[in-house]
Amino acid sequence: MDTINILWRNMKWRFQNPISILLTIIQPLIWLALYSAMAGQSMRNVSGGNYTAFILPGIMVLVAMACCSSGGYLNFIMKTKGSFYRILIAPVKRSSIVLGQLLEAVLLSLIEAGILLVLSMTMSVRIASGFAGLLLILLLVFLAAFFMSGLSYAISLCLPNEAIYETIMNLIVLSIFFTSTALFPMDGISGGLKIAVMINPFTHIINSLRSLILGSSVDWQNLLLVAALFICLCLGSFALAMWRIKKETDN
Repeated sequence: MDTINILWRNMKWRFQNPISILLTIIQPLIWLALYSAMAGQSMRNVSGGNYTAFILPGIMVLVAMACCSSGGYLNFIMKTKGSFYRILIAPVKRSSIVLGQLLEAVLLSLIEAGILLVLSMTMSVRIASGFAGLLLILLLVFLAAFFMSGLSYAISLCLPNEAIYETIMNLIVLSIFFTSTALFPMDGISGGLKIAVMINPFTHIINSLRSLILGSSVDWQNLLLVAALFICLCLGSFALAMWRIKKETDN
C-alpha cells in the first residue's frame, strides 16, 4: 500500500506539471518523424524500406531512458521542498519508497512508448508478431525502464545538485543510445565500435524489440536470454538504489 501511495503521489505531480511529460517525448518524436524521413532515403534496404519501423525500438528505449532520467530529477525537487526528508523519517519501508518512485518512471515510460506505437502506425508501421508481440514489447520496455530508473535514482542520490545530475545523465543516455543498434544495423558496424555495441545491454533489447515488430514469429530463446539479462540488471539497480537511500538515512 505504501508503494502505491508513493507511486500515486509522484504520478499526481507529473500530471500537475505536464511540461515534464512533454519534454521527455518531444525529442523522440522528432527523431521518429524527421530523422526517419530524412535518413530513410539512404536506408531503403533496411526492413523492406520502412526505416521508421527499424528505428522505432531504439526510439522507445530512448523515451524510457528520458523518463527515468527525469524520475531521478524529482529527488532534487523533493529535497528542495523538504518532502524527501519527511518521507525518509516516516514509518514507511525503504523498499516501498524506492519501488514507488521507480514504478512511476516505468509507468510513464510505458505510456509514452504506447503513444509512440500508436503514432508509428500512422507511418505505416505494423507489429508483425501481432497482439502477443505487443505484450512482449511492453514487457521488454518495462524491464529496460525499471533498470534505468533504478540506476537514475541511485545516481541522483550520489550527486549534490541537479545541474551535475543532468549533465551526467545526458552523457549516459547519449552514450548508450549511440553505441547501440538504435539507428543502424549491426552488419554496418565493425572494429572496436562493434565490440562496444555488442557489450551494450540495450543493443540486445533493441534487437529483440525490432524482431517483434518486423518478424512474424517470436524467437523465444533469444527473448528469454535478453529478459533474464535485464531481470538481473533490474535487481542490481534496485539493490544499488536501496543502498543509496539507506546511506541517506544514515546521514
